[in-house]
Amino acid sequence: MGTRHIDIQRFSLVSSRPFDDVIARVDAAVGHPDMRAFGHSLAAAKTSENLEKIVREAVGLSGLMEFGRFDIGGILRMYHGEQTHRSLRLVVGNPLIMKQMVEHVPDAASYAPVTLLIDEHSDGVHISYDRMASFLAPYGNPAALKVAQELDAKVEGLLAEACE
Repeated sequence: MGTRHIDIQRFSLVSSRPFDDVIARVDAAVGHPDMRAFGHSLAAAKTSENLEKIVREAVGLSGLMEFGRFDIGGILRMYHGEQTHRSLRLVVGNPLIMKQMVEHVPDAASYAPVTLLIDEHSDGVHISYDRMASFLAPYGNPAALKVAQELDAKVEGLLAEACE
């Protein structure tokens, strides 16, 4: 075993929209399943067709769903007061897209679902995403890279719409 060097590409946009508007636009595009019920449904699925139906019903218009939400800014405000900028980390993805990548590159499961960082600054709301294709490029698998590039396009489209 060794160490693999991976150069990461970060996609970032800055929006002049208010922080809450950017969050609302992302929220409108991704699915928000009850993760406990979703997990139980996946575990109970008897066929791949049934599993795919469960996932399709859970994702939003973007083809993605929210797996987790971390209010980083809320933690910072506890220490530094209400003037501290807002920052939210969203973990989003699609289990069927992850499956496609993991079938070719098992390590892809370390990177999916993906993280979106929505961070308030004096010059606007920064929204960032580390490109999946940059994580998978060192593995040299064209099939996994193609799926990762399609995921990147999907995520970057979501971010662009949220910032418009």
